[in-house]
Amino acid sequence: MTTAITPRPAHRVRGTWWKTVTGLVLTAVMLFPVYWMLNVSFTREQDMRKSPPGLFPVHGTLEGYRAVVDQQLPYLGTSLVVGLGTVALTVALAAPAGYALAKLRPRGGGVLSFLFLVAQMIPGIIMAMGFYAIYLSLGLLQSVPGLIVADSTLAVPFAVLIFTAFMSGIPEELLQAAKTDGAGPLRTFWSIVLPMSRNAVVTVSLFAFLWSWSDFVFASTLASGGAHQPITLGIYQYIGNNNQEWNAIMATAVVASLPAAVILVLAQRYVAAGVTAGAVKD
Repeated sequence: MTTAITPRPAHRVRGTWWKTVTGLVLTAVMLFPVYWMLNVSFTREQDMRKSPPGLFPVHGTLEGYRAVVDQQLPYLGTSLVVGLGTVALTVALAAPAGYALAKLRPRGGGVLSFLFLVAQMIPGIIMAMGFYAIYLSLGLLQSVPGLIVADSTLAVPFAVLIFTAFMSGIPEELLQAAKTDGAGPLRTFWSIVLPMSRNAVVTVSLFAFLWSWSDFVFASTLASGGAHQPITLGIYQYIGNNNQEWNAIMATAVVASLPAAVILVLAQRYVAAGVTAGAVKD
């Protein structure tokens, strides 16, 4: 028995076509700055002086990327160390806290969750001034550990809320079975809860890395002038010292954007699952 295929109504096809074209146009407008960054990074200096510069790098050059290798690698290395350190510290602090709020339910847990929300509303510059006064007395100014701790303060409140929402969805039966087998809260967390929270771990790690990688407020306040400065300060100083070498400036921006872009593409399916955790309850 054959089933006839009902054609789509013409008005629905026209509506879909219009939405597709609109989406493509808006996407092109939003991505044009990224394209222009790539275009300028391959454009020669003499071609940049034309008015207007070409839309395509007809006489392409790698001079800008050579400048990145020669001058910006130390900044990139510092940002990578700070980013990975921020991820490790954030997960180490936020995962147990999320587990405690979701499953152990301590007294004052609701108040603590509210305080985490409030902490995300504090402007970064206010926190930077507080850290400056503390680090000045402790001798942690212009240091990589100081930047890691400061950047983690932005990521930990968000991370605790993500872990709490995700771990709340883990079935209580699994935890009860572990308790019956003699596992304590710490063993249950390490052997059952944390492995099942992979999506939340990836989500938290990604956001913590991106926040630390793109941070400028803490970097300019706590690390400016030191031997170890992140790439945001490297770009800022490079623009100030070489405001005519736009291909090198844009090449630096391209290289600085690549790690975050690659990580985001690779982790997007885990991020979608981690962010929406707890949105639907059975």
